Amino acid sequence: MTLSKLSRSIQGKVAIVTGAASGMGRATAHLFADEGAKVAIMDVNAEPLNTVAREIEAAGYPVKDWALDLGDRDAIGGVFNEVADHFGGIDILINNAGISMFAPIDSEEYEEAWARSLSILLTAHTRTIRAALPWLRKADHPRIVNIASTEGLGATKFGSPYTAAKTGVIGLTRSLAVELGGEGITVNCICPGPIHTGMTAGVPDDAKKEFARRRVALKRYAQPEEVAQMTLSLVLPAAGFTTGVALPVDGGLTIKNA
Repeated sequence: MTLSKLSRSIQGKVAIVTGAASGMGRATAHLFADEGAKVAIMDVNAEPLNTVAREIEAAGYPVKDWALDLGDRDAIGGVFNEVADHFGGIDILINNAGISMFAPIDSEEYEEAWARSLSILLTAHTRTIRAALPWLRKADHPRIVNIASTEGLGATKFGSPYTAAKTGVIGLTRSLAVELGGEGITVNCICPGPIHTGMTAGVPDDAKKEFARRRVALKRYAQPEEVAQMTLSLVLPAAGFTTGVALPVDGGLTIKNA
């Protein structure tokens, strides 16, 4: 006798993962492929992205890579059309691509940091969602997951461009969850904390250990797949009554007072 009625399988679903050349995006692409999805991966860095595609292909899973600069508004629609033509639709969109630009408010580089951060971390999300919507509206269990950050729940010195953009992602997620909910499209976001990725690779190991000891309840940085697993949970057909959520995946960073 089968007691459960809701599917926890993404077998055959078409999933787009942006920023898939490394870190959390790469882990998400691998995990979704392992779970049976047809994976369309995108990144501005074509060579490492193609390496990820070859890794997934070698395991026998359907995948195709597209080099894409999410700052290029005109290119996004064309690439998403190609994905839908190649795989027969779009069921899942993971907005993972990101950059990290910190600058003091009174510095010469601030204007550039602000403009680039908002473009890639927030505006690009609206453009990819708009490009995917015609196919998401035809999907059986349409899912959007935006990758925000715990910086959208707090703040770090000199990080106002990044913090403003990530806070915007949370707001965008909530608003679109309300707007699209009547169509059965769920929109959620994940707020990763300290993760071993390219963005944190330059932080010395002793500094990471000290930060984790002081600030993180679990006393460590996470591996990218630990974020990818939570992303997977939000796109399952069984997750159809979860929307508008900003989910910290941070080892307890945001709840630890001392």
